[in-house]
Amino acid sequence: MSQPNIVLIMADQLAAPFLGPYGDTTAIAPAIDKLAAEGVVFETAYSNSPLCAPARFSMMSGQLNSKIAAYDNASEFPSSIPTFAHHLRSAGYQTSLVGKMHFVGADQLHGFEERLTTDIYPADFGWTPNWADPTGRFDWWFHNMDSVTNAGVAEVSNQLDYDDEVGFKAVRKIRDLARTSDERPFFLTVSFTHPHDPYVARREHWDRYDHAGIPLPDVGPIADEVIDPHSRRLRHVISADVAEVSDEQIRNARHAYYANISYLDDFVEEITSTLAALDLDDTIVIFTSDHGDMLGERGLWYKMNFFEHAARVPLIVRAPGLDGGQRVTTTVSLLDIAPTLLDLAGIELSDDVADDLDGASILSFIDEPDDERTVLGEYLGEGAIAPVLMIRRGRWKYISAAPDPAQLYDLVSDPFELENLAERPEHTSVAAAFAAEVVEQWNADELRDEILSNQRRRATVDKALRRGRFAAWDFQPTTDATSQYMRNHLDLNDVESGRRA
Repeated sequence: MSQPNIVLIMADQLAAPFLGPYGDTTAIAPAIDKLAAEGVVFETAYSNSPLCAPARFSMMSGQLNSKIAAYDNASEFPSSIPTFAHHLRSAGYQTSLVGKMHFVGADQLHGFEERLTTDIYPADFGWTPNWADPTGRFDWWFHNMDSVTNAGVAEVSNQLDYDDEVGFKAVRKIRDLARTSDERPFFLTVSFTHPHDPYVARREHWDRYDHAGIPLPDVGPIADEVIDPHSRRLRHVISADVAEVSDEQIRNARHAYYANISYLDDFVEEITSTLAALDLDDTIVIFTSDHGDMLGERGLWYKMNFFEHAARVPLIVRAPGLDGGQRVTTTVSLLDIAPTLLDLAGIELSDDVADDLDGASILSFIDEPDDERTVLGEYLGEGAIAPVLMIRRGRWKYISAAPDPAQLYDLVSDPFELENLAERPEHTSVAAAFAAEVVEQWNADELRDEILSNQRRRATVDKALRRGRFAAWDFQPTTDATSQYMRNHLDLNDVESGRRA
């Protein structure tokens, strides 16, 4: 069997509950809806670490964050960790990346043969959090509420500039792949930064929605004396504990978020229609996101927790041979992306390499659902004071974060996660069993000590590298103009015929 071409489309901070295939009735995203109708929708997919860089590192490596020291948005992604790009490349694939992957460190490729854009976020250690100072804030890079209070319409922004380039380069790359003499199959990752805040959108996309029809959060702010301690710390991290926001500002932010889903959807349409126009419509297309966005639910914004809006992501797979319109209820996660890609490509790993993977191919769950499958999560970034650990299985979600009280939610009877059952007498045995699993899976004290030590080391390196001559790790995309268009060392006839598809 020939190896299939594969395109992985990633959104940033796109929560599954805000998309039509996952029950939302507001989002206008016909291309994503069509992809879902033609593909397989995994209904309960989770980010294993709801923060940009750690989520992506675990996804690419197929390994839990604690195993590869992928703790936060300034954690180095070691070059020695194999990724799905390495495995696909070894198996004969062209591997290309367009857009964001938030690699931190000198290696900005991690198995990709080429990268067509720089990243939108820095590649150094400047965003290292400090758990030793749990009440402190890094005002120059921490989230704050400006994204909410200043939400609205903007024709240009830093984020829009970036995704305009990503979308253009992605479509151009697909056209190049259709006319290349390279006979290898291709694997192309296209990674956008929308609908990630700031919550500003172009008028074109804003006007697709009735402002009055934009829904406010299902669950409003929860009082400090009632909310769980991690959420209380997150409110401080993003300055929500001192900022006052009106319902109109909240509606503006949510309006812009929906508008940016439509902006993203336009690119999904352009990518999929370009594949079809170039007779590449048998290409496997996977659509997902690194994490979600609370978007005002519970009075929280952005991500950094394991509540559904922050941790649950879309995952749609369209592939020849898979019947469209199927929905899979088995709980899956971003850790499953790497083994799924290898399965789709027909790649078998050696036992020692395969043993490192913490996920599994999700293709088997299409015909054989596993309603009791376990998914693990680790949040190890800013706002935490110790590892926040999650176990998701069946109807249950269990969250442990010493010294905070445990949290146990029944997502069937309590989808908004309002009733913590961990200390209810009738659920004592369930909570105790999960607590024992946490101890078996993790040594939370050792992990916390290692994270604190790692933070100190990175802070020391960052301080030193800010002195004297600055040498950036950020990826620098280059273009060889000597081989573009028509040049006198090239045969015009060959150029003209070879650039058609």
